[in-house]
Amino acid sequence: MKYKQIVFDIDGTLIDSEQPILKSLQEMLLSVTGRKYPFEDLTFCFGITGEDTLKRLEIQDIPAAMELWLDALRRHENEMVLYGEIEELICRLAKDGYGLGIITSKPRILFEQDFGKYHISRYFHPVVCADDTLEHKPTSGPLLKYMELSGAAKNEILYIGDSIYDSKCAENAGVDFALAVWGSHTEETPANYYLKNPMDLLSVL
Repeated sequence: MKYKQIVFDIDGTLIDSEQPILKSLQEMLLSVTGRKYPFEDLTFCFGITGEDTLKRLEIQDIPAAMELWLDALRRHENEMVLYGEIEELICRLAKDGYGLGIITSKPRILFEQDFGKYHISRYFHPVVCADDTLEHKPTSGPLLKYMELSGAAKNEILYIGDSIYDSKCAENAGVDFALAVWGSHTEETPANYYLKNPMDLLSVL
């Protein structure tokens, strides 16, 4: 077994949440600033924390804006779905004895709201959310926290994500990285492996 721990990002990797996230962010910004941002101006948000997103957008009252964003996300919650093959993949990995974990830029409350409803959520432990570290992606902080919680060495972990922030987090931690091409729609992000579909991971393992 080359890797003992298979660690996943959530948005763009396990869940197809691109449209709900962009819609809710757009709605919140319209309410706060009176400006309707086009989606292409907001896609930078994927892979970083909500707070970092709002800082880049120069929002003044970040806590209040986050509350509005969370409320908007709840309205679009039912639009989020697991990518095809994900449930089959996770059940297979668990059956084969791999440790499964999550590193996400979501705060814990949003992780539980967006992902806790899925049957496969019970397979993942530990889960590192934005609340759990002082430093976030693209720094090594989240993966170092994961190593601390899981007891796994860096060479025993494969991290799977869809963004350059995920790639850099893995690189900075000295961990191998697989790009979830199905969610990133690109193969330009540096990675050890490029997975066009979730079940492609089995050929790597």
